[in-house]
Amino acid sequence: MPVAATPHKANAHSTSEGWKIIKDPIHGFIDLHPLAVKVMDTPEFQRLRDLGQLGGVYYVFAGGGGRRFEHSLGVAHLARNFVDQLRMQNSLPITDADILCVHLAGLVHDLGHGPLSHLFDSKFIKAVRPERDGWAHEHASIAMLDHLIAVNNLEEEFIKHGLDPDADVHFIKELVLGDASDAPLGFEWKGRDGKDFLYDIVSNHRNGIDVDKFDYFARDCHMLGIQKVRRRQHYAVKTK
Repeated sequence: MPVAATPHKANAHSTSEGWKIIKDPIHGFIDLHPLAVKVMDTPEFQRLRDLGQLGGVYYVFAGGGGRRFEHSLGVAHLARNFVDQLRMQNSLPITDADILCVHLAGLVHDLGHGPLSHLFDSKFIKAVRPERDGWAHEHASIAMLDHLIAVNNLEEEFIKHGLDPDADVHFIKELVLGDASDAPLGFEWKGRDGKDFLYDIVSNHRNGIDVDKFDYFARDCHMLGIQKVRRRQHYAVKTK
């Protein structure tokens, strides 16, 4: 049964298992894992409702008012679908925990964005904190993830859903960063044996093709009235 929308919650249908189904204009119905729902319903994640996806573009294209919130849901959806396809079509050692980590990495990859999105880290931070050369919003995203888990007491939720709050959360952070070359100073890159391919799903440093772009190409085109050429689901289904 549909549930009424409440402040700072997603408009969604709930299931008895804790999953939520959210209607999205780009991907249709998005399924969110119960742990992803717990993360989504924190104040730290809900702030993404107030961050414009396209920064200052809104002042030129009046329709460019999409938010980081719905983009993050879309990336989480595509990330889980993509790794599901990999497991179905290939004999790869992908576990349920791996799939959940990729799903969560897609969800939290933009947690660290500031006002006006990329304008914040590409211009503002460089102007007011020039000593932070090399800082990127992904660095803030992984720090925000630690903060989000701590202040909302979510460690037990991670354990409940089969994730190690140390090793798997660290893996999620690595998936957000994509490559050791983008890690902040002092971050220990551990990797996951035999699963380097999982690092290309959310933040692909190999060739730049990842589900983050699949979502924002489609979403930004939709908001700006630009015609899209192909459906991104096709690429996931055809993945080998």
